[in-house]
Amino acid sequence: MTEELSPAERYAAARLRAAEQATALASFREMYDFELDPFQIEACRALEAGQGVLVAAPTGSGKTIVGEFAVHLALAQGRKCFYTTPIKALSNQKYADLVKRYGADKVGLLTGDNSVNSEAPVVVMTTEVLRNMLYAGSQSLRGLGHVVMDEVHYLSDRFRGAVWEEVIIHLPESVTLVSLSATVSNAEEFGDWLDTVRGDTAVIVSEHRPVPLFQHVLAGRRMYDLFEEGEGSKREVNPDLVRMARMENSRPAYQDRRRGRAMREADRERERRQRSRVWVPGRPEVIERLDAAGLLPAITFIFSRAGCESAVQQCLAAGLRLNDAGARARVREIVEERTATIPDEDLHVLGYFEWLEGLERGIAAHHAGMLPTFKEVVEELFVRGLVKAVFATETLALGINMPARSVVLEKLVKWNGEQHADITPGEYTQLTGRAGRRGIDVEGHAVVLWQRGMDPGHLAGLAGTRTYPLRSSFKPSYNMAVNLVDQFGRHRSRELLETSFAQFQADRAVVGISRQVQRNEEGLEGYRASMTCHLGDFDEYAGLRRELKDRETELAKQGAIQKRAAAATALEKLKPGDVIHVPTGKFAGLALVLDPGIPAGRSNGYRGLDQHDGPRPLVLTAERQVKRLASMDFPVPVEPVDRMRIPKSFNPRSPQSRRDLASALRTKAGHIVPERHRRGRAAAADDQEIARLRTAIRAHPCHGCADREDHARWAERFHRLQRDTRQLERRIEGRTNTIARTFDRIYALLTELDYLRGDEVTENGKRLARLYGELDLLASECLREGVWEGLDPAELAACVSALVFEARQSDDAVAPKLPSGPARDALAETVRIWGRLDALEEDFRINQAEGVGQREPDLGFAWSAYQWASGKGLDEVLRESEMPAGDFVRWCKQVIDVLGQIAAAAPVDGDSKVARNARKAVDALLRGVVAYSSVG
Repeated sequence: MTEELSPAERYAAARLRAAEQATALASFREMYDFELDPFQIEACRALEAGQGVLVAAPTGSGKTIVGEFAVHLALAQGRKCFYTTPIKALSNQKYADLVKRYGADKVGLLTGDNSVNSEAPVVVMTTEVLRNMLYAGSQSLRGLGHVVMDEVHYLSDRFRGAVWEEVIIHLPESVTLVSLSATVSNAEEFGDWLDTVRGDTAVIVSEHRPVPLFQHVLAGRRMYDLFEEGEGSKREVNPDLVRMARMENSRPAYQDRRRGRAMREADRERERRQRSRVWVPGRPEVIERLDAAGLLPAITFIFSRAGCESAVQQCLAAGLRLNDAGARARVREIVEERTATIPDEDLHVLGYFEWLEGLERGIAAHHAGMLPTFKEVVEELFVRGLVKAVFATETLALGINMPARSVVLEKLVKWNGEQHADITPGEYTQLTGRAGRRGIDVEGHAVVLWQRGMDPGHLAGLAGTRTYPLRSSFKPSYNMAVNLVDQFGRHRSRELLETSFAQFQADRAVVGISRQVQRNEEGLEGYRASMTCHLGDFDEYAGLRRELKDRETELAKQGAIQKRAAAATALEKLKPGDVIHVPTGKFAGLALVLDPGIPAGRSNGYRGLDQHDGPRPLVLTAERQVKRLASMDFPVPVEPVDRMRIPKSFNPRSPQSRRDLASALRTKAGHIVPERHRRGRAAAADDQEIARLRTAIRAHPCHGCADREDHARWAERFHRLQRDTRQLERRIEGRTNTIARTFDRIYALLTELDYLRGDEVTENGKRLARLYGELDLLASECLREGVWEGLDPAELAACVSALVFEARQSDDAVAPKLPSGPARDALAETVRIWGRLDALEEDFRINQAEGVGQREPDLGFAWSAYQWASGKGLDEVLRESEMPAGDFVRWCKQVIDVLGQIAAAAPVDGDSKVARNARKAVDALLRGVVAYSSVG
């Protein structure tokens, strides 16, 4: 029984409750019909106390509640709040949520292609829009109290991540920053940086998933739990899976001996299933199995757009139906309402009727190649429970609010743009984080399909690890440099860049290396004392010995290279029918040359010094073996000892042929004793430098010391540790001021091109300051040199497309189709200017491999942009481009975005019509499927 509170305690508790009720948090909590989690309350309290916050929590845990509280707080204080997201789809979704709560008059939207009520007190926008506003000194920033950065872990993205850091660094000090991140393993480090650049920042980390996640493996008709509960909290990998993997892997893999070429995807899939002891269910069977177990709705991640579309077709062909008649009618009603603005002729081109059939059955694909309207319909139907099986690429995992009961992973390998690589623990966590709908599901389920060669231990490592470190991808750009210099001058700009998270992380790493250098220097002092000699300077004596050893090693290497070269030259002179003695190796002895094995396209004079690159003669040994020898079998030059004729009927695959010819070889040359190779005089014997060093060593006072070799051992340790220390010091030098050094190189190049003069930004620089994008400097140079003068709007759209488009897979074999006339000439001139800039970047040591500089323009979208801007129909444009509708729309919108920048940056006085034609090109592109607004 608890003791009753005293009157004073009751009074204190009442005052505390009254104070709590008076807070903005109390009124905010009343807006929700569920209790907030402890981490949400902690973050909201920190915000109300005036602190910035970093919230790192799992997907689906409700961290956006903290962002919504920032909106509530800003409105309560009569200030503005900007809510930023990484992708337009997320912006649209968040805009719709906030409009529902606060009304359309209080909420605005700003993305690359939409501007709705932009002066509202709450504006949802993509992060790039806010970055551009900061550089432009937009009036909209006045009265800004809070900025919410949703999915802030995007700053690790190597293409766009720098934008997040630019915003964080450049936001006015008066603005409170709310950073929402997925679970990252270095949240404290990121929080420390925010504390440095933004002031007092509370770091709130929550590992707790509101809906527990269970891990499974689907093998055959059975679904196995990945983990078996052990004693206490220890979890062991299911022994049934370990046993199954051992049995599978003991069976040799099938090899296709009929053909050497790579099999098609479908053939590989068929072979994989045939050779597996465990039956691997097809995609329709997987969905049926999940349906029977009550695990729908489910998202199946397939790391290929074609795979997603194929999966839907397979389910339709299998007659799969997940919706009843009522749900089908509701689906058709919603779809027809959302696509009412799309003309009928475009619907046919977009595959509308096949897509609708899948939706009515409760099955859909979701990937970047789809029309944005189609993707949004899929998202809406999935959230409403009218689509129960979605086959998606990993882009769906990036923040879109589409939680499911289950998530299925077909494979644990994906193409990363360069090669097929295992997915990381962070990627696995992000993908499976979709499983489990808060307030709907008691538990979520992650299901991995069994694959031959699967290691259950590796899968358990992916599922049990939460390592997803945040790594900065920040790099200065040309546009960033001119904007910074314009606002702050060169010196202050350099200091600002030094405050980036990239430099913060580099400096943190330097601290550890510096400590190691200090330890090494202490060790060096000890070694120096131990090698001290009373007769003289032992360091000097040890240096002479090292010089002698290095010189002898160098001469030995040169001798070995010359010997290999001589051996390769001798091999090149061999002809079929030469009888030789193989000097060493497994097949040493008498041999007959069948084929000299000189690499194709090489003749005498070829010097293959690498053992794999030199001639590789095919020989018949006296023991009847036909073998291809390598240059490593000939450490010394080989000369023919005789010759004999090889019969035309000789077949190296016939044992009888080999036996007869080997017998003839032994009879012909078996009695010949090979001439012994005479070793030449060593180069060291006549080397003057070696003679000088030996004389100096003998004349040194320390040479006569009784403890000389003991001192020498300490001197060798001293030298090794000193060499390691210097390497560490070079690493420190390489990591210190790296961002500022890159900025200095960019500044120097821009000065050379007359964009900057000291702290002054020239007219050329002011034009560059209005051009954002990967090829900002190239666009500025094209404007400066008048490349686009005289082009009509469609031709200008074609030329600008080269600045934004980047093919998913490079195809250098086929030249892209281009418009004729002025547009073709302008594109050629654009490429020429890029070549000049590329050479200049090389001179100034600006490295594209490090993410800085101008990549080559891609002309692959020029014809499509030209056709569309010229008024051609969607059917014709898509048929010629062989591009999915979603990609076509996305590239058109990016071209429109850059055209808008060019319209703002191009001169408006004089005879130039570029600005006017850029605006006309925007109007010409913004039609049909491109113009369908994703906001109602």
